[in-house]
Amino acid sequence: MIEVYIDGASAGNPGPSGAGIFINNNGTIERHSIPLGEMENHEAEYHALIEGLKICCSKGFRTVSFRTDSQLINSAMEKEFAKNKRYAPLLEEALKLSRELDLFFIKWIPSIENKSADELARRAIRLNPRDRKNE
Repeated sequence: MIEVYIDGASAGNPGPSGAGIFINNNGTIERHSIPLGEMENHEAEYHALIEGLKICCSKGFRTVSFRTDSQLINSAMEKEFAKNKRYAPLLEEALKLSRELDLFFIKWIPSIENKSADELARRAIRLNPRDRKNE
């Protein structure tokens, strides 16, 4: 089973954001830092999930287990419901992508166990283009 650790981060809320995705494919490690532009932290968490799912689908992975330190994301995926209607379209996209897989699991983990994805998300924040007006 392929393990996918995800995290979203924002420097400000909203602010420059990034997604970190750490994939352990039976000992083969992949690291992804994806700049997301300006958004809120919860949005970045959803985008990390979506980007992770897109990567898995594009690589033809069929059985994946996602790990997140976001209780919001874990709960939304398990219940297939977003309390905040603003996140409903993001949840729908994630659910649609997860259904393309044969088996999809998601599990909440403490932040201490998600350090690799967190570091990748923080790196992604720095990869966002700088606003030229502020230089």
